[in-house]
Amino acid sequence: MTSTSFNPIQVNAQQPTTNQPMTFRQDQVFHGTIKKLYPDQMAEVQVGGQKIMAKLETPLKVGDAHFFQVTNTNPQTELKVVTGPMSQTMTPAQQMNQLLDTMNLPKTSEMRQVLAHFMKEQLPISKEQLVAAENWMKNLPDGVSKNDALQALQRMVELKMPFTTTVFQALTQGAKTDGMSANLANLAQLLATQQGGNDALKTNLLQQIQQLAKPLDAETGGVLLARNLQSLMDSSAPISTKLQALAVLKEAGILPRNATLQNWQSMQPSSTTQPIQSAQNTLPQQAGQMIQQLAGTSPEQMKPVIEQLKAWAANESLLNTSQKEQIQQLIGRFSQIPVSKQTVEVFTKQLQEQLTKAFTDNSSSRLFTQDERGMTVKDQLLSLIKPDSNVSMNDALLRNLVKVSADNPQPAIQSTLVQAEAQVQSAADSKAMEQAIKTVLKGLGVSYEAALSSKAGDIQAVANQIKPQLLALIQDLQTPPALRDAADNVLARMNGMQLLSGENGHQHQIVMQVPLEFFGKRMDATLQWNGRMKDDGKIDANFARILFYLNMESIQQTVIDMQVQNRVVTINVFNDHPRLEQLAAPLKETLKKGLTEKEYHLSGIFIKPFEDQVQKVDTKKQVQPDEQQGGVDIRV
Repeated sequence: MTSTSFNPIQVNAQQPTTNQPMTFRQDQVFHGTIKKLYPDQMAEVQVGGQKIMAKLETPLKVGDAHFFQVTNTNPQTELKVVTGPMSQTMTPAQQMNQLLDTMNLPKTSEMRQVLAHFMKEQLPISKEQLVAAENWMKNLPDGVSKNDALQALQRMVELKMPFTTTVFQALTQGAKTDGMSANLANLAQLLATQQGGNDALKTNLLQQIQQLAKPLDAETGGVLLARNLQSLMDSSAPISTKLQALAVLKEAGILPRNATLQNWQSMQPSSTTQPIQSAQNTLPQQAGQMIQQLAGTSPEQMKPVIEQLKAWAANESLLNTSQKEQIQQLIGRFSQIPVSKQTVEVFTKQLQEQLTKAFTDNSSSRLFTQDERGMTVKDQLLSLIKPDSNVSMNDALLRNLVKVSADNPQPAIQSTLVQAEAQVQSAADSKAMEQAIKTVLKGLGVSYEAALSSKAGDIQAVANQIKPQLLALIQDLQTPPALRDAADNVLARMNGMQLLSGENGHQHQIVMQVPLEFFGKRMDATLQWNGRMKDDGKIDANFARILFYLNMESIQQTVIDMQVQNRVVTINVFNDHPRLEQLAAPLKETLKKGLTEKEYHLSGIFIKPFEDQVQKVDTKKQVQPDEQQGGVDIRV
């Protein structure tokens, strides 16, 4: 497959415009045929597959075909004739020439292409839109084909989008299925080398782009955190190893500057105290909150807090059964002794040490696991040793820990970092991929406008996302032109995702472009989902069509066409790799098992080469499973 863009999926080959009444705007031009005449110069006009009622400025004959221009839409559609009657013997080129002469439009190849496309699609378009479209067609950027441009123009008219350069660029750039990683890399290079503009903004934006290249850095930081804590808690570890671990955690901002080997853990609970929560309140999400609550509770009020602690420990899925039993035993011993300020302090310290050790030990086995509250092992560890942290700032702290470790010249620190990266790489699975995609989409700021409108989350964290910073960079008059153009390209790709996503009645389409990089390998991934909504407004999980456009370093360009009908899944894989059948075979059972767990049935996997352009993934009709085309079919 050589094409690097897609058209919106049409379910069952139905065009959206055939299901909805055609609407017009003033000054639009279209081709129509008079079907019936009525009094007061009213007429029925055939436009493509639809008929409209309109008032004509001059009397016409039934059967004549003309180009009409809309002169009024309220209270009724009024039309004037732009060209004389067109006989059935006239060719489309002759009809086009007549229209161009009448409207005094240039007869350039670009104008003819645009007009021919809209004549073929039977869509109305105004003279001003034609002029704008011709100019855009003359100045298409590299990588945008004329067909992509025509499809974008059609979508702008069909969906009544603003006919502006910004929207056109967003649609043409958003239709690409690869190259976003290259766009970001080019922008990063210009941010680092171009002089002028807001240096602080450029530096921050460059840092955010660089973070996208390492979407699992926070997980690596979580492993580093656990390993350094293990060194601090290991009584047999050399003092030099402990001091290095302490120094790294302090430099990363995780431990306070005045922390020592003796007080690094015991000083934490007293640094912040919070008032007691009633037993009826929601259980604390973080282990650190539980510790702070204990530290701030008077002996007389300890009983309800202990009950909360028991419930919290029993429900914490990030702890294994043995660890839960040890915590319950510790709570049981505390419950049997007289409660005093001193016993509470001892119990709190012991519990914190036990929880820290438990989550540290679990950092490997539950690397990409979240509990029912959405917390991870690294979140729980940070809550225990840095009470003033929160989930929104945890990733930044852990990424900084990776950076500090990478900059540290000590061989032991470098060795720990290498081991942590290897551990994350070996543990990478579907959950890791999910986490990486979420991290990239969040970092890009794809939902930036939605976050602002809902006022959800940390506004400062939202402002640090790439999209709002791109807007600021473009709007800054001091930004160098080359840098502004590069920022425009990236922003257009992101806006294109939103413009290409939308709904048509019950049918919904979502487009996502994700530049991914795993352990030094880059991949551009585009997901195009088409499905329908149920009457309650929720997605119907029984039916869907999903296209994955992947450009991977090892097996190159790949398209996966996944169709779901009544929870029966059929998958077509398009790729030119000669050994893809052998590579895919061992994964079949894993895929089947995973789908079964989600109550889906895998009917077959069909692996086909890109040998026939017509029979590749056609986004306007469904690919049938029995079209083998010399490919490899895996039936289940």
